[in-house]
Amino acid sequence: MGIREVFARNLRRLREKKKLSQEALAHEAGVDRTYISALERSVYAATIDMVEKLAIVLEVEPATLLDPRSE
Repeated sequence: MGIREVFARNLRRLREKKKLSQEALAHEAGVDRTYISALERSVYAATIDMVEKLAIVLEVEPATLLDPRSE
């Protein structure tokens, strides 16, 4: 599994754990809902700045979003 897929899986899992919709996460991160959807489907690769921004909203360390062992 590549880093983009790891990120996508972790993003979705952490978003759902916080009980946020894609729209709510997007709003808090200042991006469009379709961008969050594309990230979760591995269509787009997030910039390092976006990884940080999403981690802040999800209240996790940025490395957590990139960790293949993260559960």
